[in-house]
Formats: sequence, structure tokens, C-alpha cells
Amino acid sequence: MRKYVYGFAALVAPAVLGGLFVAGCSDAKGQGLPGADLCGPCGIIAEGDVSISGDARLDGFFKALGTMQNATASIQADFDANIRALAASYGVTLTGEINAAAVTTLTAAIKADITANARGGITVDYQPPQCQASVNVAVQAQAKCEVNAGCEAKVEPGQLSVACEGTCSGGCSGSCSGEFSCEVEAPSITCEGKCEGACTLEAAAECEGTCHGDCSGTCSAQDSQGNCAGKCEGNCSGTCELNVAASCSGKCSGKCLVNQGSASCTAQASCRGSCDAECSGGCEGNFTPPKVSAMCDAEADCQASASAEANASLECTPPQLKVDYAFAAAIDGDLDAQAAFTARLSELKVRGIAILQGAAKYEALLTGKVNGREVFKPSPLAQLTASMSALASPTAIAKFNIPAGKLTCAVSGFVEAGRLSSALVRGTTATLQAQANFVTAFTGGFS
Repeated sequence: MRKYVYGFAALVAPAVLGGLFVAGCSDAKGQGLPGADLCGPCGIIAEGDVSISGDARLDGFFKALGTMQNATASIQADFDANIRALAASYGVTLTGEINAAAVTTLTAAIKADITANARGGITVDYQPPQCQASVNVAVQAQAKCEVNAGCEAKVEPGQLSVACEGTCSGGCSGSCSGEFSCEVEAPSITCEGKCEGACTLEAAAECEGTCHGDCSGTCSAQDSQGNCAGKCEGNCSGTCELNVAASCSGKCSGKCLVNQGSASCTAQASCRGSCDAECSGGCEGNFTPPKVSAMCDAEADCQASASAEANASLECTPPQLKVDYAFAAAIDGDLDAQAAFTARLSELKVRGIAILQGAAKYEALLTGKVNGREVFKPSPLAQLTASMSALASPTAIAKFNIPAGKLTCAVSGFVEAGRLSSALVRGTTATLQAQANFVTAFTGGFS
């Protein structure tokens, strides 16, 4: 770690001391030099200060690192809190840090509880979270950066779209391709692809979700009228509430995903696949922020920092999840035992969804992977660390317009950046493993 921190500082300090910039903060005071009115305490990346150096192109990277550090710290804290809350529900005492061993102890207790109270265990239907970098953050950051660099904005940021290298969700100005890549809003239509939502069955059929109606076989749960309201081991007559996108032999209410080959999605459909032109929605993967000004020498530097800000601000949707089970014979007729078991499962589901969502974002930020697929290449952390290292040299930093009063702040910003980057690389491995262990156990029904 020490070598890494001093690596950043050693590259920048000679440029400062050798007179690369006009003057330091103490020399600028009262002399009318650039930045003379900016002297004072330097901003701190970890505290979210957005003007470390006074140049938006460089400060975009500092801001991205602070955003990433705060995001990972928040996810770690939430994960620890959720694991401890579940441990309390299942009577497990956890001491010390929350690591893979602690998760193993907890999941063993949950598995024992399910084995004792649910006939045949539980079934978890699971559609994982989707993670996208914030296109809006990128566009706004690009616009602010170009204006700060003295470029004249020619386009309203809200009208811009991006070139998406991953999966585009929204409008595509060209061809949208991929399996079931076009999304059609389906108030109630015949869906020839996969339905997300509910399927009103015209005839008895298999239901890949929760059956509401009659079940020709065994149903895991019934409503107050005795109708099926759970997983049907047989054919369902009525409405099938789909937990994940699936075929629908009746009328689909929700969204219908269809194949369009390499053609453009129709005007009534949006893209959920690879877009070979401009994407105006979300992008799961790398993308290039659009330039806002017609001509701007700072365009490339602004795009790099705006992209870093967007990747550090990525968000993941909550997973779609359904848990089905039937009470074991040991608690048949024991209403108190059934209520207690149901309450524990409800707590498990709520806490589990939060953990799954946080774990998806954590892994995407640090490894670039989403649900096992490498989506961000390189990962947001790796890309940001490489960019900061490349900038910490006299040649690179000379092109930035750093006011004299911000000179020492820029140096201390690089030193802090090295410390935070090292801490992220070093301190997240244990949490990644602990989260992965819980996700595997939970989505597998603790079997």
C-alpha cells in the first residue's frame, strides 16, 4: 500500500516543485494570480468534495473515486446489518466481522429450519438484478466538463443518446439484436415470445410461477376459498403470475419480449439487446458519453472523466424472486409454529432481496461482472485506477487548468486517491466472498 500511495505523489510532486504551475497557494494570496481567491482547506475525496483541483476534467475522476468508495462502504455496512438481523431471527450468535465463515454458520441454521418445517424444502424462482451505468450522470458530467473547459454547449443534454457497447434498454436509433431483444408493453395481448408479468390462461397449462385458480396436481398453497395460490405441480387453470419471463399460452399482461432478428424494434417496442447505433435509454456495459459542444479540445478528457463518474454511479434493479413451500407434517395443524416459520421466511426474503441487489452492484463495481457475465470491461474500479495512475505524471497533468491556489490540493488529491484505491483493492475480497456464499445458498433454496 505504501508504495502505491507514494507512487501517485512522487509523480506529481516534481512537477509542482519544478514550477510547472505559476505559484502555490501562499504565493498567490493578494497578488492577483489565478486561483488567489481559492486558497483554503483542500477538499477531501472521501467526504464527497467535488472541486479538488478546480479543473472539471480532473475533478471528475476524484468525484468518481469518492462515489465508488462511498457506495462500496454503504453496501458493506448494509450487508453486515442484514446478515446480523437474519442471525437474530434464526437464533444464531455471530461475533466479530461478517465474513464467509459467519455466512456459512448462518446458512446452516437457515437450512436446518427449512428442513424441519417445509416439506421437500423451498423453491426459489429467481430473476437476477440488472446493473446499468448511469447515462444521465454521464451526459450531465460531460456537459459540465465541456462548459468548464470553455466550450460552448450546442445541444441540450436531455436530448442526447450514447453509443452503448453492452445491452441497451430503451430507444435504439438503429438495429436492436439478441434473443427476445424487443420489449412490447402488453396491457393484454397474445405474446409470441416471453411474457413478464401475468398470463391469463385460455386452457389448462403448465405455470412457471404462481397459479391463481385450479391446479390439476398438487398446489403448494391455497387461498381462503380453497383455490390454488402457489406453485402448481400439474396444469393450472386461471392466471399464472410469472416470476421470470416465460412463454404464455394465453393473454400476457405486463411486457412481452419478442425476437426481431437484426431488424429495428417497431415504434411500439423498445430495445433490450445490442444496439448498433445510438441508445437513448440505459446501458448495461461500457459506453461513450456524447459530446455536447460542436468543437471542443477538451472533449476526450471530458468523456473519460464523465464515463468514470457514470460507471461509479451504476445502479442495479432489485431481483425478481418468489419463494414457494408447503408445511412439513411436523407442523401440520400447529398454527403457532406455522406462523413463526412463515415470519422467518418473510424476513429472509426481504433481507435476501436487499443482499442480492447490493451484492450485484458490489461485484459490478469491483470485478465488472453482472450475474457471472463480464459486462464492464475493464471493471469500473480497474478503469478508474488505471486512469488516475496515467494522470499522475507531469506530462499528463500539465494539460489541466489548475488554478495556482488549488495546486497543493491537486497533489494531496492524488495522494488520497492512491490510498483509497489501495484500500478498495485490498479490503473488498472478504466481502465479495461472503456475499457470493450467501447468494449461492439463497438462490439455491438452501438445499
